[in-house]
Amino acid sequence: MCAYVLVAEDDQKQAELARRYLEREGHEVTVMADGRAALEQIRQRPPALLVLDVMMPKVDGLDVCRILRRESDLPVLMLTARSTEDDLLLGLDLGADDYMTKPYSPRELVARTRSLLRRGQRTPADPVLRVGAVHVDPVRHEVRSDGRLVDCTPGEFQLLQAMAAQPSRAFTRDQLLGYLHGFDRYITNRTVDVHVMNLRRKIEPNPRKPARLVTVYGIGYKLVEEPPRVG
Repeated sequence: MCAYVLVAEDDQKQAELARRYLEREGHEVTVMADGRAALEQIRQRPPALLVLDVMMPKVDGLDVCRILRRESDLPVLMLTARSTEDDLLLGLDLGADDYMTKPYSPRELVARTRSLLRRGQRTPADPVLRVGAVHVDPVRHEVRSDGRLVDCTPGEFQLLQAMAAQPSRAFTRDQLLGYLHGFDRYITNRTVDVHVMNLRRKIEPNPRKPARLVTVYGIGYKLVEEPPRVG
């Protein structure tokens, strides 16, 4: 799956590392060293994906994300330092689709890019949301795990559908709570955790060791493809 990817990163070494690995994957890559130039490039030639650093001159990554969400649904993979958790949470609230903390593995960057590009290529003709062995059908209101039909409450279904629509995206608890209004009569801070615990019993091969609906420590949860089993 080859695509045009824009990398907005002012650290030259980081930018070249990302470029080299993404080009090795077959993508066409443009690098911009500041947020203003990145916005101009996006408007001139919209990429299939934006890899966006938070800390950049002229216009920072958070403002770039804020401006983009008024104009398009371009997938955004945000890069942030470990010490900027507040920026990370704000970036997710502003509409970033996924994030990586620095220092990061270039191979993981390629894998996250591949996942976001697959998501962007989903066609409306197939409404089923597939994340590995977990399939969510919004039209039939059905969930299947490993081909087996799973019974879900309306609240559980709403959370799973939201995460399946954006696989590998880390959702905060507050974001997930927002999807429950109108589905759960009594919502508390523990509501999301209870739904996640129940969903894990239904979709995980081993609920005690979640590999699909996983915890993002300090943030919340995300739905991912289960890694292939070894042996």
